[in-house]
Parts: sequence; C-alpha cells; structure tokens
Amino acid sequence: MRTIKSGGHTLLQQDQETSRVVAEMLGDIERNGMDAVRKYSRRLDGWDPPSFELSTGEIAEAVSRLSDEAVRDTAYCQANVRKFAEAQLATLLPLDVEVRPGVVLGHKHIPVNSVGCYVPGGRYPMFGSAQMSIIPAKVAGVRSVVACTPPVARHSVAGDSAAERRATSGQGYYPATINAMARAGADRIFVLGGVQALAMMAFGLGVVEPVDILCGAGNRFVTEAKRQLFGRVGIDLLAGPTEILVIADDAADPALVACDLLGQAEHDPNSGVCLICTCRRGVSAPQDAEAFARAAIAELEKQLAVLPTRDVAALSWRDNGIVLAADSPEEACALSDDYAPEHLELHVLDTDFYVNRLANYGSLFIGEETTVAYGDKSIGTNHILPTGRAARYTGGLWVGKFLKTCTYQRLTPAASRDIGAVTERQCKLENMLAHAITARVRVERYAE
Repeated sequence: MRTIKSGGHTLLQQDQETSRVVAEMLGDIERNGMDAVRKYSRRLDGWDPPSFELSTGEIAEAVSRLSDEAVRDTAYCQANVRKFAEAQLATLLPLDVEVRPGVVLGHKHIPVNSVGCYVPGGRYPMFGSAQMSIIPAKVAGVRSVVACTPPVARHSVAGDSAAERRATSGQGYYPATINAMARAGADRIFVLGGVQALAMMAFGLGVVEPVDILCGAGNRFVTEAKRQLFGRVGIDLLAGPTEILVIADDAADPALVACDLLGQAEHDPNSGVCLICTCRRGVSAPQDAEAFARAAIAELEKQLAVLPTRDVAALSWRDNGIVLAADSPEEACALSDDYAPEHLELHVLDTDFYVNRLANYGSLFIGEETTVAYGDKSIGTNHILPTGRAARYTGGLWVGKFLKTCTYQRLTPAASRDIGAVTERQCKLENMLAHAITARVRVERYAE
C-alpha cells in the first residue's frame, strides 16, 4: 500500500465545551419548560412565532408555494423509501417454536408508541431526511410521529424556478421540507431547531407527549443532545460528518470517481473523502493503481476549480482527503474495512469479489451506475447511516429500529414440572433461594 494523499479521518468525538453547553440547555429546558425552549429559539435562531407548530392551513400554504414538479419528485422519492421499508418489514416475522415438549418460546415485533424526527436545516435544506425517518416509523406501525425542523428566514440554496426562490424567503421555514414531512406522514410538524427541539420531543413539556425514540441527523449540538438524552429515550445512532470511500480499479473512469468524491465533499468542511485505488486481478499491476490514483487526483483538482460549492468542498478535500494505492484487491478490502465508511462506492469490474468480502460500511453502492446521491435522495435505501467507524458494529436507520422484538414463553403443566426441577437446582447453585422456591412450588403443584 502506498499513500498518495494523506488527510484526516474525522471521527465523532465528544467536545467538552459542546457537552457543557448542551447539558446546561437540557437542564434549563427540563426545569423551565416551553419558556426555556422559546428563549433558546429566540436567542439562537431569531425565531419566536406565536406557535412553533404549523397548522393544517399553514402546511397547505407552504406546499402551494412549490412547483408541481417539486411535489411530484418528492412523491417519487418517498414511494421508493416506503416500498423498501415495507419490504424490510416483511422479513421481520413473528416466531413461535416448541423447543421441548410443552415448552413454547417465541417473539413478537411491537412498534414503539411515539417517535420524534429531526429534519436538519443548516447549510442545506436536507428535506430528504424527512422521508428517511418518518416513513420507516410509520411503516413499522408507530402511532405518533412528531417532526421538527429548524427555522430559516432566507436560505442560501434556492430552487431553480422563481416560485421556488420565493418559497425560500421570509416565511421562517423551507416549504419543500414541510411538504416532505407532511407527505411522509408526520402527525405534528414543528418549526423548531437544535437542542431545544430534541428536548421538547424528549421531555414532552405539555406541548407534545414525550417520545420513545429520537432520530435524525444534525450538527454537533444536536448529536450531543441525542447522546445525553439516550437512556431517557432511544435514539437511532450518533452520526458525525458524512463520509465517502471509493474503491476503484485501474479500469475505472477517473473523472467519474472524482465527481463522486466531490459530491460528498460539499457537505461539510469536515466530510471524510477517501479513494482506494487497486489493480485488477491477473490483468494489471500495482503501478497501474498508482497511475490511476494520480489521474483521479488531477481530475478532482480540475473539477474542484469550477465546482459551485468549492468553498466547502476544497476544505474537506484539503483537510480530510485520503488517496491510497493498494497492492491487491484483498488489501483494498482490508483498508476499506478498517476505515469503515458511511458510504462505500465500488468502481471496479469484478464487483462480486468485493461484495462478498467487504464487511464494514453503512451503505454499499455497487458499480459506477449508482452513486451516493441516489441513496441520499431518491433510490429508497435509508441515508441516516453510521459514521466515524461506527459501521464496524451497526448499520443505518431502518424499519426495524422502530420495533421492539419482545420474547414470550408458554408451558404446559408437565413442562413446567420438568423445567422447574432443573431451574431449582441452578438457582441453588447461585444461592438465589427465593428464585429456587418459585420453581419448587411449581414442581410440587404439577406433580404427577
């Protein structure tokens, strides 16, 4: 392996100052309720409406400011997300099995009662996050979904049409986000951002009932709030800056590889961007991989010079861009698994070789025909994924996250007598005599 370009691999780390600020805010909000929520909204976002919750009329008015095409495209994307979530749900079957005569064990998948979904704003109005959290929750059978999104006065990323540009200004919220939240199935929609939004959903505060799970991405304060609230409520996962890793062999298109790397680099100056170049088994040599790596870097620099979002992407590439040349496809797989990226693209001829060996990634994009943007926006898989090497031990958000897999047991009297005798002896070995008695009384009750 040769390092062609080195850079950081941004991990999700706990910032002590962020932790302190979030802890103070959560404590204040828990003590002082909606007065504190309103204080932080006013101070941090300049947002102090009569009600943070949008009425049915306000939702309809927001949707009316979108073009028909924008509404249709969102419906297209949401249909894909819903269809995939429904297919996932169909794989989660109840279980009822007799493991010994008269001993029946099983499990049921029970949806949580309520979910709070956070749809981020910030640099970009990422309204696609609405369907990624709300739709799987609703498909799972969650009764109540509360959705929050931060306010905006005027957004830097406007739509292509004049109507969509007007839709971003002076309303306090981004209409495409409201449309996505409503059509995904949110039961209540609040224009409220940051820590105060998560606290409202977790604590309830009389405005909403406390939710059971918080989900959705956000900035470091949102992530830290989820960390501190975990235990009181469930969370989906802790996600830091986005990441892309591309494995490319020397037959790939360096221009297309560079394009996809920059596609993620524009997210955030801390985005992780990694390219692992390798040779084709029995066809090319390690030096060909290194030549491809240098060609891809040259192409990336060329595209970066004219990229509309280069101010952000250039920082990400400069500080976090990594390019490695692997000596073999096996080494490429090992390097990728060690990085454990959020998004992993395969620009290789022998895709099956890699699919069968790779183990650590949030979502896998197989072949040059697909790209991370498809997964982020429209194809139907979930884009709320593990970052910071968390893909070593977890996958991303999916319909199963909103289900509790709860076991049960049912016995006949004869089976209770047989199990009871063994249980009593095991309890006595542990000196748990009250436990032993509960087993003994059943042995005696169901004696032949």
